[in-house]
Amino acid sequence: MKELQYLNRYFFKYKNKLIAGIIFVFASNYFRILQPQMIREALDLVMDNIQIYQLLEDGNIRDTLVKQLGALLLEFGGLVLILALIMGAFMYLMRQTIIVMSRLIEYDLRKVIYEKFQLLSVEFYKRNNTGDLMARILEDVSKVRMYLGPAILYGINLTALFILAISSMVNVSLELTLYALAPLPILSISIYYISSLINKKSTKIQEQLGYLNTVVQEVFSGIRVVKSYAQENSVGENFANQSQNYKVKSMELARVNAFFYPLMLLLVGASTIVTVFIGGKMVLAGKISPGNIAEFVIYVNMLTWPVTAIGWVASIIQQASVSQKRINIVLNEELQVVNAESPLSENIKGDIQFKNVSFTYPDSGIEALKNLSFDLKAGQKMAIIGRTGGGKTTIAELLLRNYDVSAGEILIDQTNIKEHELQNLRSRLGYVPQDSFLFSDTISKNVAFGNPDVGQADVEKYCAYASIDKDIKDLPEGYDTIVGERGVTLSGGQKQRISIARALIKRPDLVILDDCLSAVDTKTEQAILSFFETEFADRTTIIITHRIYNLLEFDLIVVLDDGRVVERGKHQELLEKKGYYADLFHKQSLEKESI
Repeated sequence: MKELQYLNRYFFKYKNKLIAGIIFVFASNYFRILQPQMIREALDLVMDNIQIYQLLEDGNIRDTLVKQLGALLLEFGGLVLILALIMGAFMYLMRQTIIVMSRLIEYDLRKVIYEKFQLLSVEFYKRNNTGDLMARILEDVSKVRMYLGPAILYGINLTALFILAISSMVNVSLELTLYALAPLPILSISIYYISSLINKKSTKIQEQLGYLNTVVQEVFSGIRVVKSYAQENSVGENFANQSQNYKVKSMELARVNAFFYPLMLLLVGASTIVTVFIGGKMVLAGKISPGNIAEFVIYVNMLTWPVTAIGWVASIIQQASVSQKRINIVLNEELQVVNAESPLSENIKGDIQFKNVSFTYPDSGIEALKNLSFDLKAGQKMAIIGRTGGGKTTIAELLLRNYDVSAGEILIDQTNIKEHELQNLRSRLGYVPQDSFLFSDTISKNVAFGNPDVGQADVEKYCAYASIDKDIKDLPEGYDTIVGERGVTLSGGQKQRISIARALIKRPDLVILDDCLSAVDTKTEQAILSFFETEFADRTTIIITHRIYNLLEFDLIVVLDDGRVVERGKHQELLEKKGYYADLFHKQSLEKESI
């Protein structure tokens, strides 16, 4: 129960429903307990009247006695029926409180987990598989809800029924009660032992389920790669093996439960036999009435399902504990990027300063930037050029505050980036990553994702700026075309240009293009870059690339190698240095001449 203590805050939040549910459970069981007592009185009445009937000789008196007895039994039957109806009404109310409470907590818990997911850094998502995270917010929360609803309901019901039933049994005969309940210590030991097995096996099942989800998610996301390499059989075999592993673990748990339930029934059956045997001897001794035996048998059988449910409830609690432990790992994850206590939320002009910035990726330990410094004024344009793995994309990650620097500081408008409000900072940045991700929605909604308040006219205008409007109009549904998961129905160049339109429609103060023109032709590239010389001339722009753009005049060009600045300056200055930049320019010029 240690891991489940986190849920106590929700019990306090919905304490009114929980308290009402407990009251309804006890009320329901109170009227249930009265039914065996009515049956006892009816049976004793019958037994007493049978003795009187045998003593009577007058036939008319006998008939009158039978009629009176029949009327009394009918009254008892009606009373039992009324008690059952009242009991049913309270059972309905207890489900409307406790089960509804569990659904409300389920909603709150999923909401809290989702909000935490949104706050966690990119580094967290690099460490964890998407399928496993999905399993935590779906499967694990569902397991926890079973504890919050059915397990608690049956647990309270079991407690209430035990208190009321056993107290009623003790009032009749303490001796017979002790005999009837003798098998329960064996039951307790069995529960303790089997619950530990259930806990271990449930942990393995949940872990395997998370891995199975990951396998499925990766295959579906990369289905084009799977098909292009003709690996359907191999992937299918792997999925079958993992499913078999999950089945084996689930069957092991099922076998434990299959052993547990018959054991419960055996012990309850033993209680019934003991009750009849010992009770019969006590009736002969005149200590109790025959009706008391019937009452005790009903009590023992009344306890059959709750006692049997102990194993089921124990299994649910153990599985919920395992699931809540996995959820707690997410909820207790420390935020690597924390918003400022008194954050700035004003507009960004676009001044950027890197002062002796160094950065090491926490997940891999790779030192991406080493003592990097540069100064970019508002409205200036900067190119970052270098080999793959040189640290170019890391600069964009730091400006977006997906990570915080390991050393040094980044200033935006002469203020440390950590003092800017995160939401405002990211809303003022227009970022186009290397991997152009599109949602499975219409093209219009994908572009408007950058600024949900814009109209269709703005969407089409910025698509024209990104040189994608003609391609869109040629599609059967135009801007209402569904692009498919991750934009699977579009080419690489089309996805890049839609991503650019999505970033530009924000009218950001700072634009970062991370090698996002690699899949477009030269003519389209020139059309897009000309936009930055006209409409976005006053916006600070950083272009991360492997290529040299002649059309766009950069105020600063930085050449990175192994996380360090090896060259900096303007285009002509770098050509005169005859270093990496000059070599790259000459190679690119020769490639253009050969085309």
